[in-house]
Amino acid sequence: MIDHVSGWLRSNALVALLTAGVSPVLMAGPYTAEHPAVEPFVEEMRTEYGFNPQHVRQLLEQAERKDAILEAISRPAERVRPWHEYRKIFITDKRIADGVAFWEQHAEALARAEEVYGVEPEVILAIIGVETFYGGNKGSHRVIDALTTLGFDYPPRADFFRRQLKSYLVLTREQQVDPLTLTGSYAGAMGFPQFIPSSYQAYAVDFDEDGVRDIWNNPVDAIGSVANYFAEHKWRHGETVAVPARVSGDDYAKGFTLERGLEAKISVAELKKLGWAPQVELDDATEVMAFEFDAGDHQQYWLGLHNLHVITRYNRSVMYAMVVHQLADLIREARDQ
Repeated sequence: MIDHVSGWLRSNALVALLTAGVSPVLMAGPYTAEHPAVEPFVEEMRTEYGFNPQHVRQLLEQAERKDAILEAISRPAERVRPWHEYRKIFITDKRIADGVAFWEQHAEALARAEEVYGVEPEVILAIIGVETFYGGNKGSHRVIDALTTLGFDYPPRADFFRRQLKSYLVLTREQQVDPLTLTGSYAGAMGFPQFIPSSYQAYAVDFDEDGVRDIWNNPVDAIGSVANYFAEHKWRHGETVAVPARVSGDDYAKGFTLERGLEAKISVAELKKLGWAPQVELDDATEVMAFEFDAGDHQQYWLGLHNLHVITRYNRSVMYAMVVHQLADLIREARDQ
């Protein structure tokens, strides 16, 4: 399962954990006042958000440090796979068919999301399909266990996860939800779209206007929330996401941009000089990211445009973005048949 933090949960995590002097396997147990991180956190919740200290202590005492969570984060979030293997995980006949069925079931909400936020239904569906198989696999870890375990006992990212724990306690107070009951991924991502708590606070919407932003059980709110996330990250309705390319000569490798980060852009004109030939007509001034995939018996070359970069804001992986893009196209094609 993919979530928003998986882009940095890579194979170096175990090295970082051991370097920090933390065993990747710890004895499970509740978070009592004896843990050195508890009282500082309790005080921060009091001063920053007005929480009753005793209430926070009681919640933490009912949270449990989980070996499985530390083990999961101390190894790659997923085995490093070439594109042709990675793609097969998500591009399946069942995922396409279930996406079409989910579209039929929630056609009104998807059409309204497109009208309000300018995000195509198939893109929303592909995100929810990749993240949780349309709500079929939302994660089985208690969110409070995941965030306390990682916030208090995973030094390489402890600050990040403590911030997420704060956001989680605030949002459950606001939404009047018992923080001990919600479940999600081992990294604390939640609901149909696998939002981490800070993403929930920033982007979740009450799309059916029932007074609750429920991404856990309400697919309509999940649809609106994904659309809002994309709109806030400047999705451009109807624009091309990625185009295939051919390469020639000795200099084409100089065009690769991913080693400079997903934000790195290079103009089509510059790439042409290096031996790149887009297989779809693009203006020479268009800025793109250039990358290759291992397709098994050959290499594929791609140019990613603005909307591909937007998808990487959801999960910082170009393979993730491309699988979302391709799944979206296949869902649209299957529905239109």
